[in-house]
Amino acid sequence: MLIRHDESLLLVIDVQERLAPAIEGGGQVVQRAELLLRAAKRLGVPMLATEQYRKGLGLTLAVLCEQLPPERRIEKLAFSAWQEPAFAEALKGEGKRQILVAGMECHVCVLQTVLDLLDAGYEVFLIRDAVGSRKAIDREAGLARMERAGAVPVTAEMVVFEWLGRAGTPEFKDLIDLIK
Repeated sequence: MLIRHDESLLLVIDVQERLAPAIEGGGQVVQRAELLLRAAKRLGVPMLATEQYRKGLGLTLAVLCEQLPPERRIEKLAFSAWQEPAFAEALKGEGKRQILVAGMECHVCVLQTVLDLLDAGYEVFLIRDAVGSRKAIDREAGLARMERAGAVPVTAEMVVFEWLGRAGTPEFKDLIDLIK
């Protein structure tokens, strides 16, 4: 099954000011999330972001907020975004069946959200190079568990090229420099 830009939504979980610096490989996670947000914006793919306990962890990183309007960022206290009524309502309102997931921490909020989304019947694509945890062992355990549960492992480049579908378009020309 290919990822279709007209059937998908990009979800960025908790890439926040006080959490991101503690994530092993956090720089790559942020860079890949930024690429995905830019591509989603250019291709008209809806985006949502969550922010876990803003008072303690801060806001979504500014570099990501440049691509993501404030009304698309939802605060949560539950580890699973699906357990926050405002998030579940926003997601359902988009009417998309493919949810592409990036974010932090892989073994906590990403994991619990992905498992709930799978249980709710969504096709979930886990963007492996755009998720992270403070410790590598936690990241690897989270990835393995989500994939065993049915999340499809992909990379940011796979997502962008599947969204594009073909070369030679204006969208391809706009995005190819971001990938190189």
